[in-house]
Amino acid sequence: MIPSSSHFDQFQPYWQDYLPFLNQLTGREFPSCAQLNELLPTGLCSLGGMTIRFVPSEQLADDGYEHRIYTTGQVSTRAGNWHDFFNALVWIRYPHIKTAMNRLHYQAGAKKKSGSRGALRDALTLFDECGVIVFSDHLEILEALTERRWADAFLAETFKASVALSVCGHAMLEKYLSPYKAMTAKALYVQVDRGLLELPRVEILKHLDRVLAKQILDGQVLDSPACLSPLPLAGVPGWWPENEHNDDSFYADLQVFRPAPQGLIAAPVFRL
Repeated sequence: MIPSSSHFDQFQPYWQDYLPFLNQLTGREFPSCAQLNELLPTGLCSLGGMTIRFVPSEQLADDGYEHRIYTTGQVSTRAGNWHDFFNALVWIRYPHIKTAMNRLHYQAGAKKKSGSRGALRDALTLFDECGVIVFSDHLEILEALTERRWADAFLAETFKASVALSVCGHAMLEKYLSPYKAMTAKALYVQVDRGLLELPRVEILKHLDRVLAKQILDGQVLDSPACLSPLPLAGVPGWWPENEHNDDSFYADLQVFRPAPQGLIAAPVFRL
């Protein structure tokens, strides 16, 4: 299957942040590293000072992925591979977050004991693979989501107007090639000012990329898996066909909308 804008339903909200890049990919072959490199922000460097570029995996030694990015800028990318294709798209959309996470991976990897990853690297990996940023000016809705009070959150009258999501986990994007109802992301919840939500979408994403990257580097967010919370994406109004009417009965499916366990310590809501 060739990834092009025609392959992605432009009306599905989970693709919206990546369509500008998909629309620039042309040709009948799977996009090459050269094509993907053209979409990277000009001058993007790892925090080790090396120019970021996608490089075919077969040209690289099978050594440390994150170490290589930090020290050489080379992002190993398998030919014709959806997982790596979506990873490239996230690099293009969220370059600052990606370089921030890479530096922390690099630093933690240099300090790790054999066989030990640690809470920081676990959190970074979960977010990198399955992350979604959920941002709103309504703290009470974000808190309801962290507490897994699904119907209270998703059925709130102000949800559609005040809550926004952006998928930034490349494994999650890959799953949307064949979506299923129980798809569950790892959500980072962020409270923002109303004024930010009134900006054009692309400006909001650029702001989130810059500010969250700084907070990641400062250790304010993503320092452990407890910073993230499971989010059943089918519950988001408009994100699943059976949820067109957004009523209580849809959220009664406990296999998807699992209740909070007893004694749950809810994930934090971060202030941007």
